[in-house]
Amino acid sequence: MSAVDRCPRIWPRAIIHVDMNAFFAAVEQRDFPELRRRPLAITNGLQGTCIITCSYEARAFGIHTGMRLQAARRLCPQLVQRPARPRVYAQVSAAIMAALRDHISPDMEVFSVDEAFLDVTHCQRLHGTPLRMARMVKALVAEVSGGLRCSVGVSGDKTTAKFAAKLEKPDGLTVIPPWEARERLRDIPVTTLCGVAEGIGRFLARHGARTCGDVARLPVSVLARRFGNLGRRIWLMCQGRDPDRIHLEAPPPRTLGHGKVVPPGTRDRTLLLTYLQHMSEKVAARLRRHALEAQVFFVGIKGRNEWLGQRLRTAVPVCNGGAIFELCRRFMAETWQGEPAFQVQVTALAPQPRHLQLSLFAEAAPGVPAGNDSALHAVMDEINRCYGEFTIAPARLLQRSTMPDVIAPAWKPSGHR
Repeated sequence: MSAVDRCPRIWPRAIIHVDMNAFFAAVEQRDFPELRRRPLAITNGLQGTCIITCSYEARAFGIHTGMRLQAARRLCPQLVQRPARPRVYAQVSAAIMAALRDHISPDMEVFSVDEAFLDVTHCQRLHGTPLRMARMVKALVAEVSGGLRCSVGVSGDKTTAKFAAKLEKPDGLTVIPPWEARERLRDIPVTTLCGVAEGIGRFLARHGARTCGDVARLPVSVLARRFGNLGRRIWLMCQGRDPDRIHLEAPPPRTLGHGKVVPPGTRDRTLLLTYLQHMSEKVAARLRRHALEAQVFFVGIKGRNEWLGQRLRTAVPVCNGGAIFELCRRFMAETWQGEPAFQVQVTALAPQPRHLQLSLFAEAAPGVPAGNDSALHAVMDEINRCYGEFTIAPARLLQRSTMPDVIAPAWKPSGHR
């Protein structure tokens, strides 16, 4: 009997982290048997040149997420490219998340499309030990998803549980009891922990702290003075005492944006305006879907090495694609000087709940219809939901990119925020 099986039945706090293994690639191999046991790379459409994720067979050749397809094929000439199917991945993820919430614990935080945290502290008398519940999770995920595998980490806090899930991949299960967490983390580089970026790591290194044990020996005031509450949390994370709770609800979005890769080195103004209008309409549709509006927007074009961008403001808060696109036109006229473009971005900054009451004397802002266009947008959005995105759209968007959307980090089963 292992030490984990001999541990006390009731933990003071028990967190399970579920991490799907090579999720997008695994779904493709599940649905297309001819792809099984083959090196597989997923890209954003057949035109995509950057690998979103890859199968473990591909990883054995040194291929990894973010690698260019051309470089990957030099490592593995037999690599198979598959275009991403975001809708399918979202459907599979939603089914998995619903099953975990219904059968394991209602205290669940969807961390991304392929990760979740479950607080099972209050389920121990119902389901048994945290180890037993972790095994239940793995079996349930396989059953609901049609045989997909996941790695599971179990500990007394979120950060240690997420660290534990990474230790055995694929199809692993690692338990770090809370009373062992500090010792298990002691020699781990602090930047290994989720949320500790390289910039924080450099600051800590200047204070002689490179491992979690080093950070734990620092006075907490060193981190608190520099990073505030985040610093205090990092100090506790390094001891296996992350105080962060499970967030059941998605927080209101601080920004809401869309970007798209354009043909490398594009200088065609008309083409860039088409991409920017595409992004403007997508941002507007999402604002309306969540009953939000915004008055300040970021419009940007990425060059070879840096962004050329501008914050622009509408006369009144809007959720209208035409009004947002007018800002894009202004950006192109005033700021873009023909530099080669590789990506475009339109982002609503600080969106707020939408107010439908119109001012009696206000003049319409450029790109905003004079009347109340809420009914028009409601009909248009409903048609697009029923028959596909941009069934009704500005004529320019007939020439938009055919590359599919990617799944945002802020994905939730109820839809992107």
